[in-house]
Amino acid sequence: MGSSIMLASGKLKTCHIGYKRKIIGTHVKKNTYICSMKINAAIECFLNYIAIERRLSRLTVESYGNDLRLLATFLESKLQITDIEDVSHLEIREWLMAEQEKSPFTLKQYTAVLRSWFKYLRREGIVSSDVMAKVSTPKTPKRLPISFTEKEVSKIYDSQYFTDDFEGQRDQLMLRILYETGIRRAELIGLRESSLDEHAKSLKVLGKRDKERIIPIENELLHNIKCYFSLKREKVGETEAFFVRQNGMPFEEHDVAMVVKKYMTLFSNADRISPHVFRHSFATHLLNEGADINAIKELLGHTDLAATEVYTHVSRQYMQETYRHTHPRAQRKSEEDGETKKNADKQEENKKDKN
Repeated sequence: MGSSIMLASGKLKTCHIGYKRKIIGTHVKKNTYICSMKINAAIECFLNYIAIERRLSRLTVESYGNDLRLLATFLESKLQITDIEDVSHLEIREWLMAEQEKSPFTLKQYTAVLRSWFKYLRREGIVSSDVMAKVSTPKTPKRLPISFTEKEVSKIYDSQYFTDDFEGQRDQLMLRILYETGIRRAELIGLRESSLDEHAKSLKVLGKRDKERIIPIENELLHNIKCYFSLKREKVGETEAFFVRQNGMPFEEHDVAMVVKKYMTLFSNADRISPHVFRHSFATHLLNEGADINAIKELLGHTDLAATEVYTHVSRQYMQETYRHTHPRAQRKSEEDGETKKNADKQEENKKDKN
């Protein structure tokens, strides 16, 4: 059941929730507490805000919701707290301590979600203080993006691993598009037949916050897409959805993940296998080949160059490995170091024999 509430910002918010809220005052200054609200109601209002006004992706909204509902369950079951005004930094700290078995990266994500939530609640006058001001963000070890090697990725171009029916051709094309465009999983399932521009040889992608970008594709991929479209029409009939199941239903996020795991667990020894690893591979391999980082930023749809620069660390490792294995001086130095170590070991053995 939908209900409306006049927030401190002067906006009339409609949240589809089943909680009654008591208005304390009607004329209040911004950032002052104006209502008594249940925690779950505050969560729903926030999720509506990030979905409608900030236009975050459905996956992001779901992820935020899952994290916040974990907190709500803990507060109600362990501390018997159901009203948002009863939550302070102490309860937040207690929940984070209870979640200590989770990885530092997960705890950091929880903290980021909570900061965003309470910032929204304070701005709208639902809470009066900055609850997260006394909650520190967990430190995390530096983690570089995981990517497939070029040798591993090359196998997605080998037809012997894919059946020649609709499913096999669809799966191979999907892996190729993930690697050759670097698009996100949500962007992949958002593709439509109209996303393809044959004349411009490009795909129009709808990214985060509904931001469009154009990604060029090469001739062979364009040909394969057109062949797949013909095969799809024969199999399921006319449909605007780009990737579909055998029954004609559009692909969903978990379908893409299943396809990637099905093949890449055979092709790769990477620590993690997911659609997003193709995105990392796309960026890393472009940098390894000398592509301009600003061009990669645009292709990935990043708003901040810092998000793209993380791949330079991976590329630097690749260059160091390449240097060590190919440069004559580096090889000679390696051989000399090996010879020195061998002599040192031999001297150590002679000393032991004498003793």
